[in-house]
Parts: sequence; C-alpha cells; structure tokens
Amino acid sequence: MTTKLDFVEASQVRIIPQGASKHDTLDMLIEAVCRNPVITDCDAFRKAVYEREAVQSTGIGGGVAVPHVRIPEVTKMTIALGIAPDGIDFAALDNRPVQIIVLFATPKDSEKTYLSLLAKVMVTLRNHETFASLASCRSAEEVIALL
Repeated sequence: MTTKLDFVEASQVRIIPQGASKHDTLDMLIEAVCRNPVITDCDAFRKAVYEREAVQSTGIGGGVAVPHVRIPEVTKMTIALGIAPDGIDFAALDNRPVQIIVLFATPKDSEKTYLSLLAKVMVTLRNHETFASLASCRSAEEVIALL
C-alpha cells in the first residue's frame, strides 16, 4: 500500500508514548520541527502553536488532530507527524482519542499551499486502511516504510 504522504521527513516523525498528554505531544512535535532550518525562531513557533491551540482544539475528530500555524518565522512549509497507537486525549471535537497528529508549520503568506497540503493529508487519512495502518505503527521506521 502506498500513501500520498511521501513528503514527510523521517526526522520529523514521532511515536507518541502511551500516557502522553496533549501538551507532551505538542512539545515532541514542536521539537521535531524546530530541528529543521526552515524554522528561524523556535520560541516564536512554539508560542504560535500554543496560542492557536488555545483558540480551539485542532483535534478535528475521527482520530486526527491538525495543529497548524502560519507565521513569518517559517521560511518553507514543513510538517511533523505524530503517531499515538494507544490514542491521546487531544480535546478533539468528537471527544474521542487522537491517534494521528499532523503539525503544519507554514510561512505567513502561503495559505494556498497550506490548504492544498492539508487537503492531501485529509484525503489520505480518510482512507480507513491507510489510517489504521499508520495508527498502529510503533516506530518511525514503520511509518516511513508505510509512507
């Protein structure tokens, strides 16, 4: 099976351990993205992610969360992918645990690119087989092999 998420960088994939909180999960993904040179100010990025999350949870339901920011401190779009095989409480809109978290880091003026990539991610994750396969991964290597 191939997915359409082959743009995910292996260094930005994290397996979220059982018992992790939403805060722990965001921190793991923020740290993964901040290692990428396209983030020019990690503190600004972290602050923006948490400010966005405070407005409304990005747990959209169906086991998926898509935290996202568009800020000048991001020079090129990148994402981090978190897989929580045991699920985490992300305060999702459907009040169900989240297993796949896609953190989008996007430059300020790239709404079209962001929406296009978000659509690609959502179409891929709507495939039940793909979702189940990704959600059951227990290592970053398994995730990359699947992608």
